[in-house]
Amino acid sequence: MARISMNPPRTLLNRAVEWYSKRTYGKVLDPAKVLGHHPRVLRSDLRFEQSVAKWDKLDPGLKALAEMGSAVAIGCSWCVDFGYWESTRKGIAPQKLRDVPSWRDSGLYTPLERDVLEYAEAMTATPPTVEDGLVERLVTRLGEAAFVELTAMVAVENLRSRMNAALGLTSQGFRDSCEVPAAVGRPAADPEAGTPEAGGPGSAGGRG
Repeated sequence: MARISMNPPRTLLNRAVEWYSKRTYGKVLDPAKVLGHHPRVLRSDLRFEQSVAKWDKLDPGLKALAEMGSAVAIGCSWCVDFGYWESTRKGIAPQKLRDVPSWRDSGLYTPLERDVLEYAEAMTATPPTVEDGLVERLVTRLGEAAFVELTAMVAVENLRSRMNAALGLTSQGFRDSCEVPAAVGRPAADPEAGTPEAGGPGSAGGRG
């Protein structure tokens, strides 16, 4: 349950965001409602997400897994729900998204995808547990530009998921029939594991 009012002032900006949200997603996104209490934060969020949507060095499938991995590790059900719905609309394999909470036990992922999920999880941990070997593998396989984008996307999803979780936002039912369960806690690293998109911190305008 949201921890602050979901009824922001009926300003021109909030009415415009509400119109766009309903037109694009069929409902007003809850993050837009809470950010609507602070116009400058809302505007900054919208501009930032528009910029993030233009990043194009990282494969969309890897980007979706990185975002989902971070959201699951944090336990943000709103981000998991919306991210699943949005990623499947972009052609990302649904089963790979559903298996993110137990990716170490799933046989669906390539070595590179497993590395991406491990990196997202390690970055999201507090404190981060990123290891040099993992970074070296990712840079070798992705290149430096895509690796920087991967790192930025995990950081962006941390901002989104931590903000939404702190505000008490939960799933809006984008994927009622098949919601990915948020992890209760980060699983311990498995040394035998193979080396396995939008919206804003509040996804006020959706993810690009």
